[in-house]
Amino acid sequence: MFSFFQKKVFLADYLHGLVDMHNHILPGIDDGCKTVDDSVELLNFFLEFGISNFICTPHIMNHYHPNTPNTIKESYNSLKQELSALGLDKFNIDYAAEHMIDDGFETLLEENTIMPLKKHHLLIEMSYLQPSFNFDSAVEKIMQCNYFPILAHPERYIYYHKKYDEYKYYKSKGIQFQLNFLSLSGHYGTDIQKTAMKLLNDNMIDFCASDAHNLKHLQAIKEIKISTKTLSRILPVIENTIDNFY
Repeated sequence: MFSFFQKKVFLADYLHGLVDMHNHILPGIDDGCKTVDDSVELLNFFLEFGISNFICTPHIMNHYHPNTPNTIKESYNSLKQELSALGLDKFNIDYAAEHMIDDGFETLLEENTIMPLKKHHLLIEMSYLQPSFNFDSAVEKIMQCNYFPILAHPERYIYYHKKYDEYKYYKSKGIQFQLNFLSLSGHYGTDIQKTAMKLLNDNMIDFCASDAHNLKHLQAIKEIKISTKTLSRILPVIENTIDNFY
């Protein structure tokens, strides 16, 4: 039994059929793919994992990536046109956004210019440096508007690592958590890896995704090895992600 649980497997071997619901594939509008060619190259790499279904989630971030539904749709259309021209019809691609909870977010909510996933889920994030000053009020308003908030990569907010009860508090408020695959390795650092594992082992992770910005991210995901015990924890999360976003 001990040797069974110490066995390592490649995570990528278990991603077939996943809907990647957080990534930065759309070209030229944030810190992800810069060109349509970059996007196509990234999509083709995903096929190595058996992934062909995507919800693209570029940043909407006041002052840095001030995207709108129009800029996102234009980028999406340019990618779809290129895929059509290349005869690549194997990809099923939708689009939404990753919303930074900042001083401009609540205005977007009031104006109904947010970009939900599958109509009812809203992918949100905070700065890696400090919590959003208006996070609690923003989440309350999101729910009042009948959206389900999904906090992207909670394991990466290092200011909560020694305040683990904050994670429990936000879960109790109905916030869902999305884990980055790279957090299961040391890619972002060992502290983030440890927090990712704790959240996963405590059954606090609802969804998982690549959050891929470039080929280096996918190459790193390809090389991730996890224990069979961790695999048993992540497989239900993969299934839940497929069930909710396919």
